[in-house]
Amino acid sequence: MILASQSPRRRELLSEAGFELEIRPADIDEARLDGESPVDLVARLAAQKAEAARADLDRVPADGLLVAADTIVWMGSEALGKPADESDAARMLRELSGRTHHVSTGVCAMRLAGDASALSSVTFVETTAVTFWELTEAEILAYVATGESMDKAGAYGIQGAGRVLVRGIEGDYANVVGLPVSRLLRELGALAQSDRDYVAEAIRMGGPLA
Repeated sequence: MILASQSPRRRELLSEAGFELEIRPADIDEARLDGESPVDLVARLAAQKAEAARADLDRVPADGLLVAADTIVWMGSEALGKPADESDAARMLRELSGRTHHVSTGVCAMRLAGDASALSSVTFVETTAVTFWELTEAEILAYVATGESMDKAGAYGIQGAGRVLVRGIEGDYANVVGLPVSRLLRELGALAQSDRDYVAEAIRMGGPLA
């Protein structure tokens, strides 16, 4: 599989599900369009990343699969991307404190022919609701000091020290990490048009679905 993302978390989730990955990150303009909802934004960016990566291919993996994704943290119409610096990370965490926010991941999967043309594709968005505890200033500053905030949308990582900030979630945990693997495997099964059962394989691998 070609993964059009530099995210180590997405790479780990797909590797645990049994995929051999070729990493081909896509460089696109990720600016939000006027009036664009967070859900529409991640769907568009995932599709654009997939197409940019496909257009740049010089070879296709044996399974013919390409996956791209984009994740955003949002409340209402406000979208929280990756923090610019520690001060920005602390600001985001103060906004999230004691509130429920949403994590949406847009995913685009393609099945490719030998010449890298797209035979079929699917784009979907998975959204998980996450509720934070009321955070003290000391807790916020301690978390920012770990450095974990800096490469993550919303300035936290639920799979790391950030788990202690979270009071509860409603939806797919892996989606908050960065990729809704459970749904993706099912979408890939339909896309590949074969007898391969990606879900069963992931379970046997002891990956994220086990």
